[in-house]
Amino acid sequence: MTATATATSAAATATSATATAAEKTGARTTEAAGVITGARERIDALDDRIIGLIQERMAVSAVIQEARITSGGRRVNLSREMEVLGHYSDALGKPGTSLAMTLLELCRGRV
Repeated sequence: MTATATATSAAATATSATATAAEKTGARTTEAAGVITGARERIDALDDRIIGLIQERMAVSAVIQEARITSGGRRVNLSREMEVLGHYSDALGKPGTSLAMTLLELCRGRV
């Protein structure tokens, strides 16, 4: 293979990789695609941590529910749930309330 053919082949491979990265990210430049790819990797790692924390929250909630039920109480403490909703709403606004509702739903009734 000549030097020109090798250079052309390498450029085609680089263009193909760039096009693929651009297609995956929606970016229009290689630099932006790199930034987006790195940021998405960080988001994926954060999502893994968040999922782990939610699973831990579910386990702790099950312990609380078990103790409450064993002592003759109800499985759910509505005043506590209202505190949780308020906390998330104060921190994140209206979407925080929806997030808290989802967390509370995930954590209820696993006992």
